[in-house]
Amino acid sequence: MEEFDAAAGDGRRRPATTLEGWRWFVDSEPAQLELLPDETWKTLNEVDRWVYDEARMSYHSEMIVVATSTVREVAKQGRLLTVINRRETGARRGLIVSGPQTTGKTTALKQLGRIHELRVRAQHPGVSRIPVVYVTTPPKGSPRKLAAEFARFLGLGPIKPRHNVTDIADAVCQILITEGCDLVLIDEIHNLNNGTSAGEDLSDHIKYFTEHLPATFVYAGIDVENCGLFTGVRGKQIAGRCVLLNTTSYPFQTEWRSLVATMEDALRLHGHEPGTLVRHARYLHTRTGGMIGSLSHLIRAAATTAILEGTEKIDLRLLKSVVIDHHAESATSGTNEPGGGDLQE
Repeated sequence: MEEFDAAAGDGRRRPATTLEGWRWFVDSEPAQLELLPDETWKTLNEVDRWVYDEARMSYHSEMIVVATSTVREVAKQGRLLTVINRRETGARRGLIVSGPQTTGKTTALKQLGRIHELRVRAQHPGVSRIPVVYVTTPPKGSPRKLAAEFARFLGLGPIKPRHNVTDIADAVCQILITEGCDLVLIDEIHNLNNGTSAGEDLSDHIKYFTEHLPATFVYAGIDVENCGLFTGVRGKQIAGRCVLLNTTSYPFQTEWRSLVATMEDALRLHGHEPGTLVRHARYLHTRTGGMIGSLSHLIRAAATTAILEGTEKIDLRLLKSVVIDHHAESATSGTNEPGGGDLQE
């Protein structure tokens, strides 16, 4: 069972908000694992069965990134803007990805960065660069906290009280210019509210970075239009320079069934009947409210439970027993069963 040892590890990784973690994310291949033939699986001893099951649970904890319409549109618009901004010397255009929670914003943002970095590597083989930076907007943020996020990504060490925020920002900009950064991803932008003095200061500092880095800036946040980002003069300036893409829940249409089918095809269970999840696509839609993040959680948790309980299959009973995020559970709390929805489609 040596082939499963790596997959059976604890899988802990450094966050993508560090350069090492980001490069690990970019370099990682999609999760892969082949099922053993049933006759081999049934004869595993206790130790080998444990190793094999751990490998499968690790696989299901990650599974695959589904190329949703959101991921494709963000990648398309991001690519377009990086080309348009390539020789721009004035105000560069940016992109804001906005929508409710669990609609795939962060996934789309990171996939855009991954695609861009791989493209840059292919165009400049053997050249060491940092083409992409990925940071999150600090809660109740300040210019100093934001500068620290950039510094942390680059591994510049702890920011000490004596360090001037402008000096930190200048050092960050100089490194990123030297390293050829041309795409900056800022997640959780809803933490910035231009209606507050702290938000204004943070907005000014983001503007400082946009003016000093020859890069395309792409932001993602929850319901950005209503969080205060576009408030006041600063907000109008941001709105005038950025394309806005909205993410939403998926309607119960062809794409939803396709998402369910893709995730079902990725399952590694010995007793699962193919097509079961597709047959229950409407229940899955009702249960998750059409949220891709909630759907992914539900299926991955169900697959892991099926391994732990030894049933090796996902059926409606198991789906209904899995607890998912509070938002989805609250949305379906008025249905007939605890898990939401009727047993029959």
